Amino acid sequence: MASKLLEKILKLSVKENASDIHFQVGYPPLLRIFGNLVEVKVPILTKSDTNELAEEILAGTNIDLTKDFYDYDTSYGIGGLARFRVNIFRQRGSIGLVMRVIPMNIRTFEELNLPLVLHQIANLRRGLVLITGATGMGKSTTIAAIIEEINRTRKAHILTIEDPVEFTFKNGKSVITQREVLSDVSDFTRGLKAALRQDPDVIMLGELRELDTIETCLKAAETGHLVLSTLHTTDAQKTIGRLISFYPPQEQAEARIRISENLVAVISLRLLINKAGTGRVPAVEIMRVTRTMQDCISIPEKTHLLTKYIEESREFGMQSFDQHLVELYKASKIHLEIGKQAASSPGNFERAITLDTTSSS
Repeated sequence: MASKLLEKILKLSVKENASDIHFQVGYPPLLRIFGNLVEVKVPILTKSDTNELAEEILAGTNIDLTKDFYDYDTSYGIGGLARFRVNIFRQRGSIGLVMRVIPMNIRTFEELNLPLVLHQIANLRRGLVLITGATGMGKSTTIAAIIEEINRTRKAHILTIEDPVEFTFKNGKSVITQREVLSDVSDFTRGLKAALRQDPDVIMLGELRELDTIETCLKAAETGHLVLSTLHTTDAQKTIGRLISFYPPQEQAEARIRISENLVAVISLRLLINKAGTGRVPAVEIMRVTRTMQDCISIPEKTHLLTKYIEESREFGMQSFDQHLVELYKASKIHLEIGKQAASSPGNFERAITLDTTSSS
C-alpha cells in the first residue's frame, strides 16, 4: 500500500510542477506548488501510513524508526521520473516526511531565466562562488546549472560533496565525481579535505555549515581551485556578514582579508510568482568581487556600501535585487505588488518604476 501511495503522490508532484511534498499524520499529503501548499485528494494520513512511507524510502538502510530516531536526510528516485531529497523526522510521537523534487533534466541558464553573466562566472578557473537564498529559492538548481555549463564547455575534474546527492550528472567534456555524506564520506569537512588530494579543478560543497568547512574552502580557492557552495543568506551584504560571523572576534580582521582575496562572486536568489500565475521567475542579485568590492569586504566600515557599488557596476554584470525587479516588472513578468514585496527597499523600487514611467511619457 505504501509503495503505491508514494508512487502516486510523487508522480502527481512532478506532473503539477510541485517543489516539495509533505507527509504528516492528521493531514492528506500536501504539495507545494508555486509557493503554496495544496492538499491532495486522498485520505488523511495515519501514524501507520507515515511509518510505512518512511520504511519504504529507508528500505536497504540500517535506520530503525523504532529506536533512537530523530531525523534523517536521504534521497529517493523513480527511474525516468525524478529524484527526491528526503528529510524524515519525528514530531509529536509520529513520523513526518518532506520531499524536495529534483528534476531528472538539468536546465540551462536560459531555460531557468538566469542572468547570462553566469556563463562568465562558470568559466572562472579559481576562487569561491556562493549561491545564496532562503530555502526553496533555487540554490540547488542554479548550482547544478553552473556545473553542467562547465561540464558542457571544458575538460575538468568536477568533484561534489553533498548531503544527500541531489542532481546526478553524466560526464560530458568533464569528469564528475559525486560523493554523498555518510554513504561515501563521513562528513563535509573530511570530504572537502580529501578532495584536495583527488586532483579536482572544481569542487562543489552542498552547503557551508561550519568554520572548518569555510577555512578549507578558502584554502582550496587559494590553491587554484574553483569552489562552489551555498549559504542561507538573502543577499550579498548579508552573505559577507554571515561568513565573518563564523570566526571568533579576534580572527575577523584576517578573515575579511582572506575572504576579499578569494571570494569571486555571490549569486543571490528570490523566486517570485510570475504575472500569469503559472510558474515562478527568479529575481537575482549578482555581486562580482572587483577591487572596490574587496575594499568593502576587508574594511568593516565600508561593508554597508556593497549594495550601492553593485548597483553602480552594471558594466561588470552586477545587479541588485531591486534593479532586477524593476526589469522584471517592465518586461511584464511580475505584478507590481509582487515586486514591492520582494524588494530590498520597496520605496526605492517604487520610485524607480515611477521615474521610468515619467521619463517614458
